[in-house]
Amino acid sequence: MAENYFGLTDTGKVRDNNEDTFIAQNVMNNGLMLAAVIDGVGGYSGGEVAAAIAKDVITQQLNNVEGEYIPAMIEALKLASRSIFDKKQLDKELEGMACVVTIALVDVENNTFYYAHVGDTRLYLLRDESLVKITKDHSFVGFLEDSGRLTETAAMNHPKRNEINKALGFTTLIDTDESFVETGQSPFLPGDMLLLCSDGLTDLVDKSGITNIITQNTSLQEKATQLIAAANENGGKDNVTVVLVQNNKTSQKPAAVKPAAVLKKNVNAADAEMIPNRKDAVTETPQSNPKPMAEKRSNGLTILLTILCLAFAASSVWLYLQWQKGNQPVTSPVKTVAGQDAPIRNPDEIKLQNLLNNLKTDTLNLSDTTFKQAIVISDTLHILKDTLYIRGKGNIVLKRDSAYHGPAMDIAAECKVIVLDNIKFEGFDTGISLFNTALYLRGTQFTNCRLAIQKQYFLADRRFITADFPGIKIQADTVAKIIQKPNGAR
Repeated sequence: MAENYFGLTDTGKVRDNNEDTFIAQNVMNNGLMLAAVIDGVGGYSGGEVAAAIAKDVITQQLNNVEGEYIPAMIEALKLASRSIFDKKQLDKELEGMACVVTIALVDVENNTFYYAHVGDTRLYLLRDESLVKITKDHSFVGFLEDSGRLTETAAMNHPKRNEINKALGFTTLIDTDESFVETGQSPFLPGDMLLLCSDGLTDLVDKSGITNIITQNTSLQEKATQLIAAANENGGKDNVTVVLVQNNKTSQKPAAVKPAAVLKKNVNAADAEMIPNRKDAVTETPQSNPKPMAEKRSNGLTILLTILCLAFAASSVWLYLQWQKGNQPVTSPVKTVAGQDAPIRNPDEIKLQNLLNNLKTDTLNLSDTTFKQAIVISDTLHILKDTLYIRGKGNIVLKRDSAYHGPAMDIAAECKVIVLDNIKFEGFDTGISLFNTALYLRGTQFTNCRLAIQKQYFLADRRFITADFPGIKIQADTVAKIIQKPNGAR
């Protein structure tokens, strides 16, 4: 067994099969280390098949990689995706299969690592006992967590935490969308460690718990074993896989050196001020009379108040965790692609949600050259931006999937102004669900929608309310003026 890398996978305590697999080996005649964690999607047979195909293709493609590493990893993922897609065409029982994967090529000699990532497996970097998440989860819940809208605990307990927006094998977007594969490179310094893992670990063990385990003075094998044991102790609801890679070269930490000017015991205040860049330059005074009793009582009161505050905070956290525990589902999570077991959420729908998630400006232009047919909606499209103008160019139609009964769009309460221009909704129980948001429609059409717009209001609890809820005024050609207002006011 190599001393600087180790991988381990486990079925968990709930599932009967293991859809996870991993790669941990030397490549390029021991010049690089290849590490990967692959998590299959698609049920008992499909997930395992997809993961196995991806593992074989990635290993073969990167065993003797030539040229630039990141393009080679992207090409390996594209080939793996095509191989899974082709296999599905031959076997209808596997039509729902796909997989998510995180790859790292590690060059210890040159203190660098490279990575490529699709889905919700993760890559972490441990440096100086601080654990940093490198990759982003390609999922709606992951987007909420990475953007700070959800805490780690809330994300771990979210009912849609196992839904993903990207995977290998269920769409051909990987061949045309340059942003489909997340890539990067980073220094890998002596003493650093990489952790690649499936969501079977991160759904059940938080960042603090992971850090506590991998910073212990134990072997990589023992660290991996303890990580999996921690996931199983917390329920073991999913397969769990970890790969650890360490730069085991001697860390070059500079030794601490005393400053040339050392304070003497009897240095006076004037001398202390002349010593440059010394925040700790203070005058030492000999011990004299005890502090007055009044100051002692003040300190005691401060300590007592501090203890009471900590006790209150601890009890609040404990009660919250107990409430969360009582509301967690007890069944094994099933990883799905954007919310559906079957059929898998379609590529155009996923592409639209990704555009909404990753938009950098306040305007989203949708063209019928990009979306050449109606976008079939099988799960809610979430809008989270403060101000957003969605403009359709051509025939942009959102059409309800026959098995879906939720809203086409859900506009978060934090949104202030949303404008929809030339968008059509077909067949939804509810077209748009929103809260206190200002919504403006221009050339928007609702066809066979039971409820076009459902608006909800947040009102103060147990207080007498005096309010006016005016009816909607239909106005034309006002959108351009409205959207130019920075605060959305008319």
